Amino acid sequence: MTTISVIGCGNMGSALVKGLSRTGKYDIIACDLDPDALDGVEADATTTTTDATEAATADVVFVAVKPEYVGDALDSFELTPDQTLVTIAAGITTEFVEERTDATVVRIMPNLAAETGDMAAAVTWDEVDEDVREILTDLGEFVEIDEDLMDAATALNGSSPAFVFYLLQAMKEGAVDEGLSPDKAETLAAQTFKGAAETVLNSEKTADELIDAVCSPNGTTIEGMKVLRNSEVDTTVAEALAAAAERSEELAQDNE
Repeated sequence: MTTISVIGCGNMGSALVKGLSRTGKYDIIACDLDPDALDGVEADATTTTTDATEAATADVVFVAVKPEYVGDALDSFELTPDQTLVTIAAGITTEFVEERTDATVVRIMPNLAAETGDMAAAVTWDEVDEDVREILTDLGEFVEIDEDLMDAATALNGSSPAFVFYLLQAMKEGAVDEGLSPDKAETLAAQTFKGAAETVLNSEKTADELIDAVCSPNGTTIEGMKVLRNSEVDTTVAEALAAAAERSEELAQDNE
């Protein structure tokens, strides 16, 4: 059984621990200096510890601390060439990490849906690491990209769940204004987002073709689409993604 450690059990780290625990396939070491963070994942981890050296004994080590602390975290333990180090920090390049470890380095950008097995992740590696491939598959879906595209991926699948939550909340509030109760509106909005996403993933049609499929002539949907198409919502969403990608680039420059 592969042993995985997660160093840093904040929001993303705890999502990884819980998502991996769901599979029942791994020994999981959860590591954090904050006892409260460890309490939050104790039920899902095989072992919890505040000692990074203990966590560094795993086959695959995830470093899930904030970007500004990655260097300090890497300096706190040593890995061998037989181990794999996975980083998830925005703006932290593979080169930065490889200079500080003997392990095989894999850089990914996951998101919080790892907890439920619905993660979208981007990965960059010199060659495929089979252990990491299996881990990512167990947590959701992933795509391989060149590292120079990681800032874009950070914005798209790393940051944009927050943008989706924002849009979901707007749809919920609109339905509440039309008379639905908040809890029922939230259920319907969330399930609609989930169903629409599954439709895109499982259909050979483009998003535009799927829009047309929902828009019956003289129906209700097409009236709503007229409002969206006459607005600047597509531009605003693109600007939000661009701002997140730009910040990822700035973080990379800060750590050069």
